[in-house]
Amino acid sequence: MAQKTFIIAEAGVNHNGDIKLAKALIDAAAEAGADCVKFQTWKTELLVTPTAKMAQYQIENTSNTTTQFEMLKSLELSYTDFVELKDYCDNKNIIFMSTPDETQSATFLNNLQNQFKIGSGELTNLPFLSHIARFRKPIILSTGMSNLTEIELALNTLKTSGITIDMVTILHATTQYPTPMQEVNLLAMNTIKNAFPGVKVGYSDHTLGIEIPIAAVAMGATIIEKHFTLDKKMSGPDHKASLNPVELCEMVSAIRNLEVALGTGIKEPSISELQNIPIVRKSIVASKPISKGQKLTEDNLTVMRPGTGIPPSRWSEILGTTANMDYQPGELIK
Repeated sequence: MAQKTFIIAEAGVNHNGDIKLAKALIDAAAEAGADCVKFQTWKTELLVTPTAKMAQYQIENTSNTTTQFEMLKSLELSYTDFVELKDYCDNKNIIFMSTPDETQSATFLNNLQNQFKIGSGELTNLPFLSHIARFRKPIILSTGMSNLTEIELALNTLKTSGITIDMVTILHATTQYPTPMQEVNLLAMNTIKNAFPGVKVGYSDHTLGIEIPIAAVAMGATIIEKHFTLDKKMSGPDHKASLNPVELCEMVSAIRNLEVALGTGIKEPSISELQNIPIVRKSIVASKPISKGQKLTEDNLTVMRPGTGIPPSRWSEILGTTANMDYQPGELIK
């Protein structure tokens, strides 16, 4: 059976700055069967300048804010909130994780989680990577907007700071919400795997629907990350490109079914097939009356079901031999 995929239900900022909504998202992720629910942690004053502009998708999906600073401040949860959310996750038996967006929040989160997810926006932030690497914990590294050279530099930075390659999972991603299908480039996940031997790969999905993360699992993704929300119509940057709770359940179920279906890779009859072999396969039978001592030829033999006699794979071996008994048409040759 294939390795179990680590499914991250990305709550992100879809709590809209409300801890009650954040807890409801945890409930939905746990009910869907996700392994982990992930948030994002930052202090706005440490993350963005007051005049930084918003991305187009943020402008389209967010009301009452005109700058990144205003938007992020409205979505910010306190460190105390995250401690409460971690406890809530523990009670719900789902792994808590949050992506830090600056070093102070990374240090804070080090006390709450056993691994770190680094967002695509920080891939080239080498001082930040070094800071997180010093915690000596497994790292999930998203690579949206990047090329192989930038990924290699990030990996080298992590390794220099004490992270070994087996501690890293690289997620292919496209940083657009939602991601157009023609920009998914899912084959790049395998390009990353081949470029950096020993590294695990996964996929962080921002497309609409669930088919692409399922395809990524079929291609070898060990981690799937997918945004979800309680209501796609909410105001906020990521709601529209997220799954609703029903869709999240469907994605988790489909991935679990796929893991079972991938099997062992050994080509042999399955348990349920064994009983069908004598029914579906064929045997060598008489096509017309044959007398004992008569030569068996293509003229008096044929192949028919059931498959309980001599298999047709021995056809050339049987031709030219002598019948050891009388046969009527349709009788199995013995």
